[in-house]
Amino acid sequence: MARRARQPGDLPDRLGWERDLWSGGLRSVAGVDEAGRGPLAGPVVAAAVVLPCEWGRDGVPPEYVGLDDSKRLSARARESFFACLTTDPRVRHAIVEVHAETIDLINILGATHRAMNEALAHLSPAPEHVLVDGLRVPSMAWPQTPLVGGDGRSYSIAAASVLAKVTRDRFMAEADRMHPGYGFSKHKGYPTAEHLEALARLGPCELHRRSFAPVSAMQLGLFGP
Repeated sequence: MARRARQPGDLPDRLGWERDLWSGGLRSVAGVDEAGRGPLAGPVVAAAVVLPCEWGRDGVPPEYVGLDDSKRLSARARESFFACLTTDPRVRHAIVEVHAETIDLINILGATHRAMNEALAHLSPAPEHVLVDGLRVPSMAWPQTPLVGGDGRSYSIAAASVLAKVTRDRFMAEADRMHPGYGFSKHKGYPTAEHLEALARLGPCELHRRSFAPVSAMQLGLFGP
């Protein structure tokens, strides 16, 4: 893939990967990313986003300036970009959740890849090429370009990271109301000291991933207060 050499003083061109594919005649280039591989509880969520190819010519609209890896954004900024992306008729997107029961059956990597593939399959028209955050996904049916750190290198992947992160955070906030005492709205299911203490005190709930070590150890009586 030909790319223009960066000139001194240039900012990172986070539409560069998309622009190269658009200039080659493709129009439906999707970015895909996930949220929630590491937590002990809750779903893994994947999102796929197709940005308008006109952005390669016209530039990123003002409301999307600053769109970045969701981990670099404040919660308020993520919510703002989420609202823009999900209501903009020029942007196509899909979001899929794969829950703890399936994660335990097929493992977290398999569940992550399933979520990515299902999100991409929900796009219409289908993507012609996929920019993947991280490593290559062997099961992906579409041509792909894996980009390690892609959520900071591609607007499409950054957009997907925001949709996945906000969706998962909202799920865990609701989970906190349905399963009080674990602190899900605060730690989002990650293995913080607070979460481990609650897990030892209350035991796992239906949202916990039984195949993950701290949860499985507790079920075997190896983890306690």
